[in-house]
Amino acid sequence: MSITFKPLHPIFAAQCGGVDIGTPLSGDDAAKIHTAMDRYAVLVFRRGTPLTTPQHIAFTAALGEMEPPFTKIVSGEGLRLDDPRLSDVSNLSPGERLLGREDRKRLHGLGNRLWHSDSSYKRVPARYSALCAHVIPPEGGDTEFADMRAAWDALPPGRAAQIRDLETEHSRLFSKGTLGFQYSEQEVRDFAPVRQPLVRINPRNGRRSLFLSSHAGRVLGWPVPEALMLLRELTEHATQRCFVYRHQWQLGDLVMWDNGATMHRACVYDDLKYPRDLRRTTLTNGMPAMAA
Repeated sequence: MSITFKPLHPIFAAQCGGVDIGTPLSGDDAAKIHTAMDRYAVLVFRRGTPLTTPQHIAFTAALGEMEPPFTKIVSGEGLRLDDPRLSDVSNLSPGERLLGREDRKRLHGLGNRLWHSDSSYKRVPARYSALCAHVIPPEGGDTEFADMRAAWDALPPGRAAQIRDLETEHSRLFSKGTLGFQYSEQEVRDFAPVRQPLVRINPRNGRRSLFLSSHAGRVLGWPVPEALMLLRELTEHATQRCFVYRHQWQLGDLVMWDNGATMHRACVYDDLKYPRDLRRTTLTNGMPAMAA
């Protein structure tokens, strides 16, 4: 069976068929997935059964170098997943209980409802993220994706010229700070701001995109209020409905997205009543983002 890609949105996102991601990827299929990621930026793999941890790791590693471990905000009961290469995107404790309202991991995770790009707060940002659904709530909890390439293309020429060469600073201190989350002294050091281009380019096809995220909180050389207004204006522009694909999760779905071409956010659900267990692996870009 040959690998196929069915568009899910007029400008990006596609469902991938004809490949079993629970078995080792062939080099040919991996190459086709990379090509499709450059075209669609978001790929959905529907399989009905969640990947095991070894399957999830093997699928991701077949596509590139995985991110090294980084500082995590955990529940008071500790880590829930036993492989550091998996990010626990859930509202569950190590005992599989729902996190309490005041649990530090829960409060930090609320920031996932802000538009963001994974690991933009690292000097070397993420390339692909691959999120697998193990438990989904009966309602809510969708994930939205916004195409930053289309958003760049739609900017008025004068605005595009004004911002093309700007640099920003990204940090979790900026994103979670807007929610009032308090970090420890060590976490403040770990999450020191890093510089990123506001507009970056895909070195494989030359396509430009906005590099926006809730983690972005400064524009180098600009007064803070003016910088924040610019970032807010661009985020509002980039998340218009015409640029957004909303994914409704089914058990076993794996959704992979290109952090260099998209932003995403979790949608609200009753996390004090229903479990939601998604697990993510992440590929590194391998080098700092390339400015346009």
